[in-house]
Amino acid sequence: MIYAEDIYAKTNAELIIELGRRFKEYRLTCRMTQKEVAELAGVSLFTIKAFENGRTYNITMGSFLAMLRAINFLEEIEKLLPDLPPTPDMIEKINKSKPKRIRNGR
Repeated sequence: MIYAEDIYAKTNAELIIELGRRFKEYRLTCRMTQKEVAELAGVSLFTIKAFENGRTYNITMGSFLAMLRAINFLEEIEKLLPDLPPTPDMIEKINKSKPKRIRNGR
């Protein structure tokens, strides 16, 4: 598991290795072979093997998304960059544009 305090100490390659390890756990939980995932994702079997074994440091985002889709975990991508909450300025702007009251019959 990667903790917030040490995530910045890791290189991009180390983070990708960690993602590959986690992906393998997800794939095994889904009871899918590397070959099945490769076929569904439209990537080579070599890509899956290299990613899971930490030998691919430059996997494309498209391949990664296709692989998540193949194991039915695409929704996990939302955790990478969740929507930001509204800023105080945005909340103030929304509140200013809300009507103070609604009149009947108009």
